[in-house]
Amino acid sequence: MMLHYFHGDQPNFGDDLNPWLWSRLLPGTFDQDGSSLFVGIGTLLNDSLPRAQRTVVFGSGVGYGHGLPRVDASWRIYALRGPLSAKALHVPERLAVTDGAMLIGRWAPRNRHALRYRYAFMPHVAHANAVWELICREIGFSYIDPGRPVEEVLAAVGDTEVLLTEAMHGAIVADVLRVPWVPVHTGRGVLAFKWEDWCRSMGVAYQPHHLPSSLMPVWPYRPHSGIIAPVRHWVKTRLVAAALRRMAGSAHPSLSDAACLARRVEQLEQALGQFRRDLAVGAFAGSGGDASRAEERHD
Repeated sequence: MMLHYFHGDQPNFGDDLNPWLWSRLLPGTFDQDGSSLFVGIGTLLNDSLPRAQRTVVFGSGVGYGHGLPRVDASWRIYALRGPLSAKALHVPERLAVTDGAMLIGRWAPRNRHALRYRYAFMPHVAHANAVWELICREIGFSYIDPGRPVEEVLAAVGDTEVLLTEAMHGAIVADVLRVPWVPVHTGRGVLAFKWEDWCRSMGVAYQPHHLPSSLMPVWPYRPHSGIIAPVRHWVKTRLVAAALRRMAGSAHPSLSDAACLARRVEQLEQALGQFRRDLAVGAFAGSGGDASRAEERHD
């Protein structure tokens, strides 16, 4: 069985959680045999999903792409990210547990007594650059680069009192670590559907805070772009810094109810136990699975 997740041109925390987490939860399960796919963390359920003899879905969500995958008897859905994914795939809403990344709690740091930063900012991977790091440094925020190794990102989130994040998996791990989070929107690349899908699974409202579009995007200027460009860039970065500071001071951070979090993690663990039992009896060794049986397990 092959672990399927998105491989981009640059490292990305949400995607990189896959080998990090599943190697701990399911050691020795995965190889390079693509006849069976384990579709884990990410917005992977679209028309780009590879066809396989057997497809296992565990906590993924619908989004991106130009269409939906065809769910048939070769699929076993153990958990979906949220109710919007279940509705889009025309499967029972009881399969909408939550994002599989919420299983990180067993290994993630939970020290809430020695916090290093009042605020941290984590951009979407498409927007991460050195300018954001300079802006955060100027206003005394921690900058969390989504391209850093998983352990570093987890530790940085855990060291923070409030996380402002464009990256949805930043909010997800923050929620598990009981770090209040503020969803931020700075421009293209942030898919509201996936945020709404996960937030509904956790019983919280998705209320993104927008930085003024006139200030975005923030990028490093080119050295040979003339005198005006660096001056304009300097002014813009300071306006962005001021706007980010104001947002931190006025936003009301989100955090799911502790009982809801415990219930969702328990559901994921039960689904994982069922997957292990199915794997042990050779459910994925034949010519196909039975998607309807996977649904019935969550009655």
